[in-house]
Amino acid sequence: MTALTVYIPIDAAALSLGAERVVAAFRREAEARGVTLDIRRNGSHGMFWLEPLVEVETLQGRIGFGPVRPEDVASLFDSGALASGDHPLKRGHVADMIWMRRQQRLSFARVGVLDPLSLEDYVANGGLKGLQNALAMSPADVVEQVRASGLRGRGGAGFPTGVKWKTVHDAQADRKYVICNADEGDSGTFADRMIFEGDPFMLIEGMAIGAYAVGAEKGFIYLRSEYPHAAQTMARALELAERAGWIGANAFGPGKHFHLEQRIGAGAYICGEETALIESLEGKRALVRAKPPIPALHGLFGRPTLVNNVLSFAAVPFILAEGGQAYADFGSGKSRGTLPVQLGGNVLRGGLIELAFGISLREIVEGFGGGTASGRPIRAVQIGGPLGAYITEKQLDLEMDYEVLAANGAMLGHGGIVVFDDTVDMAKMAKFAMRFGAEESCGKCTPCRIGATRGEEVVEKIIKGERVEQNIALLRDLCDVMAAGSLCAHGGLVPSPVLSALNRFPEDFVPAARKTAAE
Repeated sequence: MTALTVYIPIDAAALSLGAERVVAAFRREAEARGVTLDIRRNGSHGMFWLEPLVEVETLQGRIGFGPVRPEDVASLFDSGALASGDHPLKRGHVADMIWMRRQQRLSFARVGVLDPLSLEDYVANGGLKGLQNALAMSPADVVEQVRASGLRGRGGAGFPTGVKWKTVHDAQADRKYVICNADEGDSGTFADRMIFEGDPFMLIEGMAIGAYAVGAEKGFIYLRSEYPHAAQTMARALELAERAGWIGANAFGPGKHFHLEQRIGAGAYICGEETALIESLEGKRALVRAKPPIPALHGLFGRPTLVNNVLSFAAVPFILAEGGQAYADFGSGKSRGTLPVQLGGNVLRGGLIELAFGISLREIVEGFGGGTASGRPIRAVQIGGPLGAYITEKQLDLEMDYEVLAANGAMLGHGGIVVFDDTVDMAKMAKFAMRFGAEESCGKCTPCRIGATRGEEVVEKIIKGERVEQNIALLRDLCDVMAAGSLCAHGGLVPSPVLSALNRFPEDFVPAARKTAAE
């Protein structure tokens, strides 16, 4: 009886496209043909247009086929493709594909390669080296490596991670906490989910390094409720990591503990804001806190708290394994290292791309993405989630760089990029931004709570052609108030997509132009 080893992703994107049905089809065919089948589940490589992307172990290595549907499985056996024969779905070695070869994968090097719940796979592929190196250093030296790396927060603000770590490290308190903000709520983002489902031990390792560096014995992973598969995988990973002694009692040596728990949010977008997240963890309604004091000094239960995004913690194992300078060698200007870019919307090839800072948006959207899925011209691209600015096709030569984007009225955010073709109505997108802002506001401050609601009403009047000039002036005033007066970045950033749509696509707000476009 012949033997066959097949890798089929267990990532949510692959599952949504029928990965479990493909697993069942492989089992049926193998049984009917007398083939001993070993199915291994891995994360996604991030090429979503090829999912489910099946890899087969051959004498030439792991060969990819995709997108595989259940009805394709019989022909894969018949053609001999599974034994290095040819097939229309054959993609060759995944690592040799142009999409993969052009990337600089540091945080995502293992995602799609290993079994996400195999401690042995993780260590064999370079995992745990960062934590081992960190434990051989003083906490202050670990903080210095993070500072030297130039790593900045990947959640949106871009604040220097090393500065935040040093603040918590230097703070005096009877206890400290570490929190991972995994409330990934931005439209067009999925990098956090892919890490949870494809390489959860990397996040655990990054948080353990952070806890050791700042002197925390307790940590929390705050995961959005909409990620059930991610929650299940992480829960099991935490059990395995504690059993192996990577976390838990005496994890950092005799009497040096680090206990880590996963908590599931209740679906509030505002919990992506760190102080609202902390309120939620404390069992309270998720209302934004006024700052100062900052969470690094007065956070969870009033203690110094290190709060970082998933992608920030995910970068740390590489930094401690290879050194801060090795990470800083990637990137441009003040934007060091790599950024996991999430490409979605009306795009031909959507997915996850990890690239050094400095690459242009055009290279991402057209080079990696292949332009629009509709085949129509690109008209707008939104960067940084639902509160990010819209840019025009002519601005696609801008570099992915914190300062470059900020200078052009845009922000990097969590690295999400959503593409729109020339059929998009930007006035309606502005209305959506205001409605989103109103629905997701925590309600604590008036500029955000009332401003977004009134903003949606004003944009609707503009769309209907009611006193357009006066209402556009009112909309601009309202945006100024929200940007200057809101308590947190939620209300402060809602004007960004609205004003960028108004300023860069003014014709969509003019009744005559709207009527012509509709005809």
